[in-house]
Amino acid sequence: MTNTSTNIAGSGLPLADGLDVGCLSRLFDNTATSYKYLFFLSLLDILSHNSFDSCQEILLESILVEMLATSWYSHCLFKLSFGVQDQIARELDKLNLGINRQGHRRGFLNMARLKVMITNQDIDNSLLNYVPYRIIRPFFTNELRDIGDGRINEVIIQLANEKFNTRKPLFKFTDNDSVQVHPEWADYFKINYAIIRGWASWEWLRYMQRRNSSVPAISNKLFPPNTRDSLGLQKQYWKSILINRQLKCIYCGQPLDANNFSLDHFLPWTFVTHDLLWNLIPTTNSVNSSKSDNLPALDYFNSFVEIQHIGLSVSKEVLPLSWAKHIESHISDLRITQDDLLDIDSLKQSYEAVILPQINLAISNGFTPNWRFNH
Repeated sequence: MTNTSTNIAGSGLPLADGLDVGCLSRLFDNTATSYKYLFFLSLLDILSHNSFDSCQEILLESILVEMLATSWYSHCLFKLSFGVQDQIARELDKLNLGINRQGHRRGFLNMARLKVMITNQDIDNSLLNYVPYRIIRPFFTNELRDIGDGRINEVIIQLANEKFNTRKPLFKFTDNDSVQVHPEWADYFKINYAIIRGWASWEWLRYMQRRNSSVPAISNKLFPPNTRDSLGLQKQYWKSILINRQLKCIYCGQPLDANNFSLDHFLPWTFVTHDLLWNLIPTTNSVNSSKSDNLPALDYFNSFVEIQHIGLSVSKEVLPLSWAKHIESHISDLRITQDDLLDIDSLKQSYEAVILPQINLAISNGFTPNWRFNH
């Protein structure tokens, strides 16, 4: 069915006999909100979960739940903006899921569980007032040219159902508030799933980058994270330092135990989405639990730089063979030379240039500032 040797210019989508892949490539044209991206990705994922069985009708409400679950991570966990006109964030903020940010920051909330929790909420279905109909508008461009906006949905429903076997839109509408994917499109998605989802994800990324142009690591914040990487190597680095030098937690002042300590992301992981050593320091377990994803008060900044400087100095002595590997992220991200790393004044200047602007940006994106540890 699918001719994988050719594709739609500019989209990378493989052509298929009997299907208008050009219409598929135009799904996201003239898009001012997140709805089309989230709707298509959700439809695609539900279809995948159903083993691409086109005989199964897909409830529009199920698609909405999938849309909210997918976007929950970007908005509630990573605090990304969806745009001024977009109502997804408003609907997410209305959900009362009883989720504690600290509770999911390590293991993360299971996607299936999140969807169940959202399903049990009173969801505003008005988010589906337009997107299920407008997303397949490219398949009926000529017929809709002179149709007023107030009748577009009605006409698209009629066209999708009447021309389901001839024009072959992505889906048709049923009497059960559901859609039924065309069997040839279901086969096309099954054969080319990785390509199609990659294309849709790329378009979604471009949309979100335009609305979060200064936010770091956007590509890591669009979809549910499966697991967090282990901090084993980072903990071993700081354990080696704590064995050779007595240090105190910069937040609570308590001595740190080399055999019982936590690692704190000075800039929250949910903002930077990395576990690089230049942003990690040892803390007590109670401090790390209390700080969660908050931004520390700037009073702690000098102490943070000082403990980093001590860590760099001690690690050079006790880890001479691996020291160059450990300091790679310091040099690249702080834009500092290896020699200047061990100069406290140079290190502080580099940290000021990198961290202070990011703190201001994180505040503007909704992260809570001025956290202090309450003894």
